[in-house]
Amino acid sequence: MRILASGLRFPEGPIAMPDGSILLVEIERRTLTKVDPEGNVSVVADCGGGPNGAALGPDGAVYVCNNGGFSWRTVDGMLLPGIQADDYVGGSIQRVDLDTGKVTTLYTEADGWPLKGPNDIVFDRHGGFYFTDLGKGRERELDRGAIYYAKPDGSAIVTVARPLITPNGVGLSPDEDRLYFAETLTGRVRYWELDAPGVIASQGQPLTSSSPTPSTLLGILPNDSRCDSLAIDSEGNVCVATLGMGAITAFAPDGSLRALLAVPGDPMVTNICFGGDDLRTAFITASAFGTLIAHEWHCPGLELNFSGR
Repeated sequence: MRILASGLRFPEGPIAMPDGSILLVEIERRTLTKVDPEGNVSVVADCGGGPNGAALGPDGAVYVCNNGGFSWRTVDGMLLPGIQADDYVGGSIQRVDLDTGKVTTLYTEADGWPLKGPNDIVFDRHGGFYFTDLGKGRERELDRGAIYYAKPDGSAIVTVARPLITPNGVGLSPDEDRLYFAETLTGRVRYWELDAPGVIASQGQPLTSSSPTPSTLLGILPNDSRCDSLAIDSEGNVCVATLGMGAITAFAPDGSLRALLAVPGDPMVTNICFGGDDLRTAFITASAFGTLIAHEWHCPGLELNFSGR
């Protein structure tokens, strides 16, 4: 493994850019940040709140899930997120213009429900995007979460499913007929079959966003670990950032354990994306100690829609 950058303030949401740089968020710093191929770090935009997952959209802008802000603590040199921040600003979906750094807020609610803690995001080939809302935790309560589907021009957002238990990572299968998501607290990776963009296959059952078809279990993380964000590789393996163990756990589409890649020295492995000339480089955020890591994967990653390649 190669450390590409260090000293980051809880990095997440990596995006491999065509020029070899990596865009990522620093949640505690509240920024969208660039790491160039030489490891130099610069701020692209100040997002405020708590920028989390991020993805390139069809217009070349970056779309950011903003969780509104965490409280923070330091334990044995590790920077760790806590409950909802005292200066929590509410959840939102933001658009960042990479040329100017301008941040525009697109969504703060869906179907009359306020967004609480948007977390991870993926675009489909039609130009819409799915995102998870994990919710926020407070001293004595925890929000129930949801998954939404929205258009990048700010014109439409719909609920795909709710209520869910801490939905975090989200991704699409290579054929985009499955929507995968990871539940942080249960350590489970689950999926639905899709009938259309933003529409779960009903399988003959009555279906509403508040009473969706039950999801199917893909896999459970080992050793009582917890799920964070995820990415899909070209074989269709679901590669899940694994909290506690400090690892990437990969499940094959049939649910079998495909790989378990330990990331030494940091229990808070939070995200993975694929890049490089052949998409065989996994870029991994190890967040408690603030590092961006590169590691060669056994196969190419799945090329994301609108990746600019």
